Amino acid sequence: MAKPRLLMAVIDDDASVRKALARLLHACGYEVKVFASGAEFLESSQAEAPDCMVLDVHMPSVSGLDVQAALLERGMDVPIIFITAYDDNALRARALQQGAVAYLRKPLTEQALLAAIATAVDPKRKHDQAPA
Repeated sequence: MAKPRLLMAVIDDDASVRKALARLLHACGYEVKVFASGAEFLESSQAEAPDCMVLDVHMPSVSGLDVQAALLERGMDVPIIFITAYDDNALRARALQQGAVAYLRKPLTEQALLAAIATAVDPKRKHDQAPA
């Protein structure tokens, strides 16, 4: 029986970024759902399904940090990889403190993103985070 493909959610308000990330992740064997905004993701039926999220920090209306907070409120432990064109130490610290796996600066290298995803979906990550 074939191993099910992991589902990645890509949330970014820049259409070219969404398209490029979707192509890369499809080429790497992932199933990908793309969303143009944090609100679109949170309102979708896919909001509970992804194995990992690649999430832009700065988006109109509902930011990436707002999406992260909403998921935490819902009790959803979805690994998040934040991406941003505007690096900010305070936002980086907040995102990582609230459980983000990585916080990457655009333009991304394929290697950095794929390494972060590999860490995010590693079954040992959840095991290592479990209370003793």
